[in-house]
Amino acid sequence: MKVLIVNASPHRNGNTSIALEEMIKVFRNEGVETELLNIGTQCIRGCIACGSCATSGKCVFDDAVNKAAPLFEEAAGLVVASPVYYASANATLTAFLDRLFYSTSFDKTMKVGAAVVVARRGGLSATFDELNKYFTISGMPVASSEYWNSVHGMMPGEAAFDAEGLYNMRVLTRNMTFLMKSIALGKSQYGMPEKEKHQWTHFVREDLKTK
Repeated sequence: MKVLIVNASPHRNGNTSIALEEMIKVFRNEGVETELLNIGTQCIRGCIACGSCATSGKCVFDDAVNKAAPLFEEAAGLVVASPVYYASANATLTAFLDRLFYSTSFDKTMKVGAAVVVARRGGLSATFDELNKYFTISGMPVASSEYWNSVHGMMPGEAAFDAEGLYNMRVLTRNMTFLMKSIALGKSQYGMPEKEKHQWTHFVREDLKTK
């Protein structure tokens, strides 16, 4: 069982990394393999809606997104972590996730997702909500802890002293591991949920369009 972890902080050994290392230690103890991608200093542009991925099966921009795609497909879970910028996620991460989720056609149903957010003080819950939307549009159960998945710290290394934040990272990891193992067991005994044909609806009425 494997989890892909994406760290969007430009500070590779900063406070976001401290939160993730707490998770990695627990994953290791639970027998779960992890793959860590640090994307915070990479030049990752946003989606340009070219539609190339629909025919090629990958994003037209060959960067960390295409590197992550097969790792995501293989993984049972995905952890995305970001520092808080203006009460939202690092733009590098949102560009990465927009293109990763849009350009990949493999079924993400029942892969477990978890968002981790780190800030000096505020904006954590808004960023947490923002990142969870990638999971909840994709049929991915969301792992939770005993508080929102957040850690505080401003100066380098301060997150190591947020005892409750790190506690929540450990609880989150154990809960996520339990979910992944339970889903794997459920797949083997009951199979995956039945898939219906998608029902697309739109908000613009055809009869009101003018030629």
